Amino acid sequence: MARNTEGAESASADTPRFVPLPKAQHELDGSAQAQDQISRCCNKLRSLRASDSATLKTELNSLFDQLISENYNSGNHDNIHPEVVCEMLMHASRLVPLSQEHLIIKLSQLIHQLLNQLQVIVDEHALDVLVSYCTRALRTCSSWTHPEVLLALSSLVYGNGSRCHRHLPELLGLSGILVNYGDPSQPDIELRRSAVHCLANLCLSVPGQPYLEEPYKGVCYGILLRTLQSPKPPDVEDIVFCTLLQSALKGTQYFLNGGKWKAVSTQDLGTLLALLKRFMFYGLPGISVEMPQVLYPAPLPQYETIPAAKPELSQDSAAQKKTNKKRKSRGKGKKAGAEGKNDDDDHISGHLKTGGSGVDQSGWSLGSQSASVTSPSGVTPQLYPSWKKGSSDSEFSDPEGGMQTKLRLYQARVRQSALQCFLAVVKCVEKRILYGYWSSFVPDAPGIGGPPPLTLLTIALKDPSPKVRAGSLQVLSALLEGSRQFLSTAEDTSAPRQAFTPFSATLAASVRELHRCLLLALVAESSCQTLTQVLKCLAHLVSNVPYNRLRPGLLSPLWKQIRPYVRHRDVNVRVSSLTLFGALVSTQAPLPEIQLLLQQPGSTSALSTPGISTPQELSHNWRLPTRRDGEASSPGGGVEGDPEGPCWMLQLCVSLVTQPREEPYSDSDAGGSSGASLEPLPIRLEALQVLAHLVKGYFSLVQTSLLELGQLSTRCLKEQEPSVQLHGTKLLEELGTGIIQQYRADVKKQMVYVVEFWSEVLAAPMISALQNEQHPTLQTSACDTLSSILPQAFSQLPVSTQVLCITILLGLTYSENALVKAAAVRALGVYILFPCLREDVMFVADTANAILTALDDRSPNVRAKAAWSLGNLTDTLISVGLEFQEEFSDMLLLNMLRSATKASGDKDRVKSNAVRALGNLVHFLQPVHLGKPVFEQPLQEAMRALIDTVRGEATMKVRWNACYALGNAFRNHNLPLGSADWSKEAYSALSYVVTSCKNFKVRIKSAAALSVPSTRDRYGDAQQFAQVWQALAQALEHSEEMEDFLEYRYCASLRSQLCHALLHLLSVCQPNDLPALRSSLSDQSRPVLQGFLVHYLSNKGVTLVAGVDGAAGDEAGDHAVPEDGLRAENTDVFTRDEAIWHDCLRSKLPFRFY
Repeated sequence: MARNTEGAESASADTPRFVPLPKAQHELDGSAQAQDQISRCCNKLRSLRASDSATLKTELNSLFDQLISENYNSGNHDNIHPEVVCEMLMHASRLVPLSQEHLIIKLSQLIHQLLNQLQVIVDEHALDVLVSYCTRALRTCSSWTHPEVLLALSSLVYGNGSRCHRHLPELLGLSGILVNYGDPSQPDIELRRSAVHCLANLCLSVPGQPYLEEPYKGVCYGILLRTLQSPKPPDVEDIVFCTLLQSALKGTQYFLNGGKWKAVSTQDLGTLLALLKRFMFYGLPGISVEMPQVLYPAPLPQYETIPAAKPELSQDSAAQKKTNKKRKSRGKGKKAGAEGKNDDDDHISGHLKTGGSGVDQSGWSLGSQSASVTSPSGVTPQLYPSWKKGSSDSEFSDPEGGMQTKLRLYQARVRQSALQCFLAVVKCVEKRILYGYWSSFVPDAPGIGGPPPLTLLTIALKDPSPKVRAGSLQVLSALLEGSRQFLSTAEDTSAPRQAFTPFSATLAASVRELHRCLLLALVAESSCQTLTQVLKCLAHLVSNVPYNRLRPGLLSPLWKQIRPYVRHRDVNVRVSSLTLFGALVSTQAPLPEIQLLLQQPGSTSALSTPGISTPQELSHNWRLPTRRDGEASSPGGGVEGDPEGPCWMLQLCVSLVTQPREEPYSDSDAGGSSGASLEPLPIRLEALQVLAHLVKGYFSLVQTSLLELGQLSTRCLKEQEPSVQLHGTKLLEELGTGIIQQYRADVKKQMVYVVEFWSEVLAAPMISALQNEQHPTLQTSACDTLSSILPQAFSQLPVSTQVLCITILLGLTYSENALVKAAAVRALGVYILFPCLREDVMFVADTANAILTALDDRSPNVRAKAAWSLGNLTDTLISVGLEFQEEFSDMLLLNMLRSATKASGDKDRVKSNAVRALGNLVHFLQPVHLGKPVFEQPLQEAMRALIDTVRGEATMKVRWNACYALGNAFRNHNLPLGSADWSKEAYSALSYVVTSCKNFKVRIKSAAALSVPSTRDRYGDAQQFAQVWQALAQALEHSEEMEDFLEYRYCASLRSQLCHALLHLLSVCQPNDLPALRSSLSDQSRPVLQGFLVHYLSNKGVTLVAGVDGAAGDEAGDHAVPEDGLRAENTDVFTRDEAIWHDCLRSKLPFRFY
């Protein structure tokens, strides 16, 4: 047999030696001996040369034993270079010929141990050498070596699937090694398990690396899917089969992470989901239900069937049958499974505290396994979930109990892997497709009187493993995230139908069941990590449910249950409960139910009141808030029984931000506090976010505490922690926005408190935040805060404060950070609309120069904000007085016109506001400007830019703005509209849009622009006038034709605007225009237009009674309609155009088409 001597002599003196990386002196003492031993072994191995001598075999055997015996997880080998490991393994592969199968076994074990424990991903050259060696060993060596070789191969290809392209045909080809060994027909379970593990690692891709290419990716998926579909062989142990399933599920998860799901014949989503649902309940005590082979998208769930005949009992099922006998309450167990001591899954063996209560009203038990889905429907509901009760240790002997604990641990890992795979499905499949399977995984009814549906909530309530329960909640959270559009169809406010149940009612029932089950999970859960997932899942649910379409009462129980969790011993639970509160006060605000809950008085003894403490702390309420007199209480914050006091949630959040903590927390908050005496930093930040949501949604409830909140924000700005400063500015921004909305509705309100609020806020801390160049995000948020000042309050601030704000913003427009510059430019765009600043020529000029500079910035975001501000600035130019127009610089106006024209060719987000500014600027031009030759060329370029944008392929928003801008430009009576060269192109572009644009809102705006010119001469010659008329008439005739049904809602508005434009044209037309108008209409279009116009005039208060019908009118030739043929009523509501139209109809003009 040929030896593997290729490259055996390549190792030379220049080969890199094993040199440990330098370590700190205090670390060298614990690892020096291990490093020296590894160094000696590696260097000795490198010194060996390939030969047939027995001495070499003995030395290799000894070296391999020494290297394998090391524990590389101990932390003493962290400084071994990956390059050294790869070089050592390649050299070892050259020393071990394929004839020495015992050495091949040890080399394979060494490869697996080094790569796994040191977490080394081999480089491309080492990968090629070692994979070639393994594939030759699999082809040449005896079958008893193959499991170890496959294990080494799985470590080599981990995350390297795309880099193994040279070996993929041999591994995954038609008769590839992994294809043969991984096939379900493979009788050797160890070979099959190792091959499936290899396939899983091939599908994995590390960040930055490409995924496994087709068709090999599809080959892997096919084998993994068949592995999941195949039953357990009768001679295979349950634990071994669990490891096989876990590898297959991991591989499927890696496959799904490789990109978006493709609906092809070899990838059926329903089949995969059915398998995942089956393994989500694998080994779960009490579940003996046959799952369907395929799940189908349907509004109703597919029913699982109870098997008619009991299959042959496995060891686990026999043990489960034993546990269904007489049970005793268990305290702390005598012993735990050896496999689960350092894992959260030690809860499986029943070593859980019993805490919490909650009776499931669904008719199935949250209690013992005897109340499983196969139990009679009349079982008495239990108080605890099944994982909180277990069988007595005395029912098993020690070996039997240990094996059962180990088996349950492996089964829980299978369920956890299935849920992780399901989570990958949720991420890679479009939500609109996935929601078709909603009913298969989310219940819509409690299931009274029969077996409950097996859903994600079943796992969250009944699974004994806290990790599995947390996994099901993660999947449910991913399903709920972004489900607002899907859940928006839920509705149950109307009376229930007897004949059938609409989908909206079914979905509403599903939403209610979600609330009920998650509340039960909240009450029963004792694991802090899983409890955090329950709260996060509830937050996703609350954020997406349309509560305004559902009967009230869903949020009140939830509100009551989560209040005590704000004082939970675990910091992560507390943060999640605050996140849930933030979702409650931000969803569809203001909700009447939430408003009532916020107005309830707080209680100083809330946490010690029965029903308020968490179920997990009823027995040891270890932390009671004992606030000092005069301080805010928790969680209420107001005086008990005083409904007029401040909002209790406001006081709670303020106390969490400002008050010192009085008791230690769990270990999870170590290092999480910004100060030794204050609450942990995550809690303070989340409390500030809740305050911001509260201010945004329920400002009327917190406005009485406006000055207090201002002081809180100022205090946050004074702290050293940038994140606290940032959240303080965010709160100020929401306060400013709330003030604007509140005072916009009632401008007569007193400004004293608002002016006092902003006077305190715009003190030294805010100025320092604006000038803090080390934290650009803080500067950006501070600029947004300045832009939220109430205009009326700004005018009453001291002049020095006004000048300071403006000066800082103008300076920040030249910041090197794009985010800061964009925020400053936007803030100036807000200030330019203030009544006290809009006619200040110097401020407008300084702002315009800053905006024009920002329009040339490299950042698209800065240019977009600058274009928006320029649009606002030009809006103010139209409304200013004559004195301002005379003082405004002509050169600055010319620069603005040129910059806006240039920006109209930028990206759409810049272009949409640039064309708006162009329309305003053309509207603003005075005769003195139009008479100067320097304005002639820029004016033509501006108009052509608007025309090109109207005709172009930009987004509908941009084209809408361009049509609006043209109409705005037409309002300038000094513009040579009708005689200029660009006039015909402008009318042609608008006529084209009004007849052909698929977006009706753009059509409406183009029709409005065509009706702007007030005199006949501004429409051009008779031919141009007739073309405009014909375009409007054609658009009206075909106004009910649409490509997108969503445009139907704008159909009536379009017809109204077209009728108005036609009436306007008739009001300005001359007698010599009439023949062209008459000839442009066919016999079929005239009655259609007549119907639309009569209907429009009727809606305007005009009643037209025709004396002759259409046929009589046709026979009358050019005779006029009789003077008494039309009668007008309610003529006092006529507009000018409609009155002229009515007069035209009553005159002797030949309007045969009417």
